[in-house]
Amino acid sequence: MSTHHATTQPETSGTSPATALADAALTREQRARALEEMSSTEGLDLLVVGGGVTGAGIALDAASRGLRTAIVEMGDWASGTSSWSSKLVHGGLRYLYQLDFSLVHEALTERGRLLTTNAPHLVKAQPFLWPLKHQYERGYSAVGVGMYDALAVAGAHGQRTVPLQKHLGRKGTRALAPALDSSNLAGSIRFYDARVDDARLVIDLVRTAVGLGALAASRTKVTEYLKDDAGTVLGARVTDLETGENHDVRAARTINATGVWTEQTQDLATHDGGLKVLASKGVHVVVPKEAIDAETGIFLRTEKSVLFIIPWPRYWVIGTTDTAWAEDVSKPVATSEDIDYILEHANSVLTRPITRDDVIGVYAGLRPLLQPQLKPGAEAASTKVSREHTVTRVAPGLTAIAGGKLTTYRVMAQDAVDHALGEGLAKAHPTRTENLPLVGATGYAELAERAGEVARERGWTLSRVTHLLDRFGSETVDLLAAADEHDAALPEGSGEPRWAEPLTGAPDFLRAEVAWAVTHEGAAHLDDVLLRRVRLDLERRDRGLSVADEVLAVMAPLLGWSDEDVARERDSYASRVAQIAAAEAEHDDATAVAHVDQAV
Repeated sequence: MSTHHATTQPETSGTSPATALADAALTREQRARALEEMSSTEGLDLLVVGGGVTGAGIALDAASRGLRTAIVEMGDWASGTSSWSSKLVHGGLRYLYQLDFSLVHEALTERGRLLTTNAPHLVKAQPFLWPLKHQYERGYSAVGVGMYDALAVAGAHGQRTVPLQKHLGRKGTRALAPALDSSNLAGSIRFYDARVDDARLVIDLVRTAVGLGALAASRTKVTEYLKDDAGTVLGARVTDLETGENHDVRAARTINATGVWTEQTQDLATHDGGLKVLASKGVHVVVPKEAIDAETGIFLRTEKSVLFIIPWPRYWVIGTTDTAWAEDVSKPVATSEDIDYILEHANSVLTRPITRDDVIGVYAGLRPLLQPQLKPGAEAASTKVSREHTVTRVAPGLTAIAGGKLTTYRVMAQDAVDHALGEGLAKAHPTRTENLPLVGATGYAELAERAGEVARERGWTLSRVTHLLDRFGSETVDLLAAADEHDAALPEGSGEPRWAEPLTGAPDFLRAEVAWAVTHEGAAHLDDVLLRRVRLDLERRDRGLSVADEVLAVMAPLLGWSDEDVARERDSYASRVAQIAAAEAEHDDATAVAHVDQAV
């Protein structure tokens, strides 16, 4: 393989992370402009392929350096692995028992940044109880959790971003988690990690990148790479999956960040090297908040890995599994055995067993697991390997990154952009994301202090305002202003949906959140809203289908849909719901996937 490195000097826009973001809205019009501009003859410094958390992080990192950047994603933003995770921002406590201190320190440092600076509106400190069966466990577990806390404080330059561990006996354990069977326990340790809405994090990453000048287009698939006579990748030919039109996007450097699709996308450039990635399925079940009587999450070590019972305001997320996936990577589905496995392990520590009747949601996703060796030929390329992710040059002009986890997306992005630029250019244009707030982060803390005042002004409960703040941060003000403006313009007695009112069938969400998904977050289809923005797919037995008509009533005028368009969207989502339900009744992956005829 050639060792050629692109040497083109990147353009710099002079944009500083400290300056106010430009328009960071993702809309249908923004997408069309982005496709037109990225396919202009001028060319880009960097093209990012893949719109999960890794690709979105790369686009933001590059844009923050002043690079002329574009990102394309063949589905909706975060529609792959990045919307089906455990939704945790954590250091990886289990890695301490493998003595991988540097990896844990890195992850905990990133956790601290997300909690305090990058995304405090999205990332929330979360306590967990670690049940102890024997007193001797307390000693070595305390050392491990103590090291966890120490590394977190060191990563935050001596500051505590979450409380330190606390040791509890049986009585203290029962007080915090009456649902936990403490009859055979010696006690527990309470420690802290954090949780996040994974899809919303990705969307905010893309929006922040766009606000810094990046060009972004979802539902845009790379079909081939553009090359010169020497074989250097000079960008990609992409297909707009909404219109069928092809665009040639020229870029000095391209980064492949497509997760479980890594081998498929890098093989478009070469079969002589690259990353080897296997897919591993992780399944989670969701049960209502009243199903488990506890004030904290619960952390369990299993014979294979770990199991988390994670509290959210209205439900608990329980998972995960870890099984090899040999089927279509666009159709990960849970089986009956997956669900039984999770319930069995959760019930091993609960006083009141969770039954199938308690389950209100099930979701499955695929992790991209790096194989120990690279594909033949990759050894000739420059490669950076960490414990969790690897960056390599697949072909001249084309870098690939795979592995890693949500928590360390920023470090992965920095590594990928540094690698693509080469040492000299990376030093001249260093990353600027360490202290860069995402959209909604700046001003969030001040607004959160006034949450009670906002609630009183609108006659709302404090929990409704907190719900909005934890999803939109300081942009809550803009969302509510847009709702008020829309509602004020409605003719008296028009019967049209009022945005400042809740969805009748899902009163925890305002109609304004659906509208905002379209006007600012790039939602172009019903499943974009129900799966990744107003995430009723997670918390409703019918995956939000019963609320579809209400959601469509808000979306249709904004997107100019006809009655036929609305019916098509509803029917497509109803088909998805039925297919996944059929898959979950099966006992093996192959039989389950046979029920699915569309990407899920």
